[in-house]
Amino acid sequence: MTTREETMKYFNKTLLAAAIGLASTQTLAAGFQLNSHSATGVGRAISGDAVIADNASVLSRNPAAMALFDNTALSLGVTYADIDVSVKDVCKAGTPICFGSDTDAAEDKIIPNFYYINPINDKWAFGVAAFSNFGTGTDPGALANNAVTLPGLGTIPAPVDLLGNTEVITMNLNASLSYRVNEQLSLGAGVDVIYGQGTLTRKGNLPFGPNGEMVPVSLVNVDADGWALGGILGAVYEFNADHRLGVSYRFSPEFKASGDVQTLVPQAQAYANFDEIVIPLPDIFQVAGFHQLTEKFALHYTAQLTSWGDFKEITLENGTLGQTSIPSSQLKHYAWDDSWLFSIGGTYQLSDAWTLRAGYMHDQGVVDEISSISIPDSDRNWYTLGASYALSANATLDLGVALVRGEDTQVLEQSAIIGDVIAHTRSNAVYYSLQYNYKY
Repeated sequence: MTTREETMKYFNKTLLAAAIGLASTQTLAAGFQLNSHSATGVGRAISGDAVIADNASVLSRNPAAMALFDNTALSLGVTYADIDVSVKDVCKAGTPICFGSDTDAAEDKIIPNFYYINPINDKWAFGVAAFSNFGTGTDPGALANNAVTLPGLGTIPAPVDLLGNTEVITMNLNASLSYRVNEQLSLGAGVDVIYGQGTLTRKGNLPFGPNGEMVPVSLVNVDADGWALGGILGAVYEFNADHRLGVSYRFSPEFKASGDVQTLVPQAQAYANFDEIVIPLPDIFQVAGFHQLTEKFALHYTAQLTSWGDFKEITLENGTLGQTSIPSSQLKHYAWDDSWLFSIGGTYQLSDAWTLRAGYMHDQGVVDEISSISIPDSDRNWYTLGASYALSANATLDLGVALVRGEDTQVLEQSAIIGDVIAHTRSNAVYYSLQYNYKY
């Protein structure tokens, strides 16, 4: 164990790198993909969502499916995400020095959506939508002040650089067109205008006071937002009225968030300020099928690939420290994997008024070689139920519930403050979704 003087010297040499690195490490929480675009989709584990076209929410998955509508359609919905994230046994690797656990390290979220489809004629249709593809919020910052004092060895601070509030919210505004080529084939394309906002704080007690006394220190304070452009292409092939396939590819942009990005530089007793964080978002490819097997029962499925392997680095741009410019640079390299999800579900027409749904989905995690306490990622299993009630001949009310269960994951992450840190994380959720649909 180092002396207090050696510890302070180590802090001063490494804290700048730690603070700047946080802006990349924790912003990775934007990598969590949301699959809660509609109540009907939640109820069937998104199986067949890119081709079923039972309401206007299909626009979030495949613009070509608008060609399946003969009448104008509107869908309005909201999903409440009851998030359960735990971070347990945060310890300095290879030692008995531990800083506790946080079994409530995430906030619940409300996720709204809106869809409108308007057939122009028997060939063309137009639609607009608002929904979210990415978002997260974690905060194990309750552990940041849990320093450990050992007799004769002094006080060991918690890994403050790994603990704190991380919140990322995105909204996708989409405008799309579809064209029916013939009775079997339809094509579609759309433009995505994406708004994103992120908040990041890392603060806690560190030995920066006189004689190495523990004092409150803010390492990072980020509040940034921005806009970016993306797009989507899609196709639907109808074998007949009861069997069809859909495919789509969403092109995601390199996202730039502007605002206040501050990182502490202890040597200068000042903060370095950056104007932008550059975040490459992944593309999304999916294939979906729908098969009406009997008069009352239909089977549907989806395979979706998200290109998290393209998510290689995040950079800060336009930085200054006093009168000194800090050039743009790669902050950190990540070894993430492309992620597949596979889902299957069924729809049963119980009566003229009631339609029932159920589904199962297996969603692969994205973290591979490099893990993070603030990214409690793992493979996840979705178990879902849903129902629609016909309010009238033109209006329906949809309900969907999804039980999402992750795996216990051991995380090994390096802290610039105390070295390697081991923790155990788990991420679960329950989604409750409500949606109103109307066909004119």
